[in-house]
Amino acid sequence: MPLLPVPQPFSLELTTARFRAFGLDRAMVWEDGALYRAAGGRELRIAPADGGVDVDPLDAETEPVVRKLLGFDFDLVAFSAWAAGEELLAPLVVRFEGFRPTLAPDPFEMLVGAITAQQVSLFAAVAIRNRLVERFGEPVGRVWAFPTRERLAAVSEEELFSLGFSRRKAEYVIGLARSDLDLDALALLSDEEVKAQLTALRGLGEWTADWFLARYLGRPRAWPAGDLALRKAVLALYGDVDVRAAGARFEPFQNLSAHYLLARYLTV
Repeated sequence: MPLLPVPQPFSLELTTARFRAFGLDRAMVWEDGALYRAAGGRELRIAPADGGVDVDPLDAETEPVVRKLLGFDFDLVAFSAWAAGEELLAPLVVRFEGFRPTLAPDPFEMLVGAITAQQVSLFAAVAIRNRLVERFGEPVGRVWAFPTRERLAAVSEEELFSLGFSRRKAEYVIGLARSDLDLDALALLSDEEVKAQLTALRGLGEWTADWFLARYLGRPRAWPAGDLALRKAVLALYGDVDVRAAGARFEPFQNLSAHYLLARYLTV
């Protein structure tokens, strides 16, 4: 298979741990030491290789997906050098060397996933999302392509409720799908402008907007202070601190710091 070099350090197993930690993810399958995903109607296979990953198929359509998915744009060398001066964080950075936070390749898919995860366990969120994918997505080899925005705009709230969505979440997903918000254009805006655009939609609060900045746009200063798991991780390591204010100590690597703080809770 064609080799795609990945900026070092890099570990595919550590990077993809979140796709195994909360049960089988139908849209992102880890099987036989490789990650599978649908891309452009085709099954994409990503396997570990010396210096990078073997990608099949690798072309102009799939390469951007892999680069996004494996967090190519994160500067782990600069982060590690900075973190060496953070006594409490440094051991985590060493422990998870090569972990690149994964980014969602598609903004609509990321936001629907975030809505699904609001105020429920991630195990429950993955199970509900799997039912959504199998009902309205398309099978592509081992995986399922996530339902398109157009497909979900055409479904009813009752159909989503039957899959395990609360009535409010069903309303939020369909409202997002039917909105006129240009999700791709958000990449051109500042962090604050992105948050303002997203939170103007019903059901998309600060928590969702912060994770969109962190896990879709990969913004370096994204700090989801309202996330319960992140709050627990910060308090466990730094004691009784104001988690929102604590983000300033990780400047300018808030996003990477958040992911490394959370990595300790993954099954790796």
